[in-house]
Amino acid sequence: MEKIAIISDIHGNLPALETVLKDIKDRDIKRIFCLGDLVGKGPDPAKAVDICREVCEVVIIGNHDDFMASGQELPALPFISWHREQLGKERLKYLKNLPPVFNFHISGRKVRLYHASQISPHHRVFMDDPEEKQQAMFTNTAFTGDDFKPDTIGYGDIHQAFQKNLWGKVLFNAGSVGNPLDEPTAAYVIMEGNYGDAKPNYFSLQMIRLPYDIELAIQQARDAGMPEIELKPYANELRTSEYRGSGHLNVK
Repeated sequence: MEKIAIISDIHGNLPALETVLKDIKDRDIKRIFCLGDLVGKGPDPAKAVDICREVCEVVIIGNHDDFMASGQELPALPFISWHREQLGKERLKYLKNLPPVFNFHISGRKVRLYHASQISPHHRVFMDDPEEKQQAMFTNTAFTGDDFKPDTIGYGDIHQAFQKNLWGKVLFNAGSVGNPLDEPTAAYVIMEGNYGDAKPNYFSLQMIRLPYDIELAIQQARDAGMPEIELKPYANELRTSEYRGSGHLNVK
């Protein structure tokens, strides 16, 4: 059996990322998959990208990665240029070329990972959305490709960790490492089974929550000179795990 760490939504928060990676190392987990949003919101996008490139076997594109890489200047997000300056051309190119999905077998299960949904990294599906919308996440689309029929879906984006069984299928959200919006602790998932094996066998998912130094993360944002329009809602979200939306246009 092998354990795989599945992380998501780091958002440039180094204290949270370092806490999670230490826990992964302490558990002797060698394989790490990342579901995107390495950047955005937090003050250290460049370091977050560099660390994930080094330690993650798989990295999938998230919505923040996508619009940062494209340079899309959303109407109320003038601070995108600040993040892009921190990242530099080479890292932006790396983000732009990240894959949209990752498919694999583990203990007979067909697992598909993506950032937000089967539609795109920007199409959001919430924990309490109607079941038919969640069932649709298992379908193949132009975005996912049609050569794989998943029975287990893992995603990030909404910053709320959960697991559901849907008529013999498993849907789970890995939560957020650096910007959790369900409780103010860093989240990730441990998947265990025979990686790469199409034969049914033992399989498990474990949700991990870890306290980290939130005030250090906020101080690092101040020290980095992160724009005030972004700093205030970021600090509020880290402390309370409540999404305020100010300056983010509902872009998690």
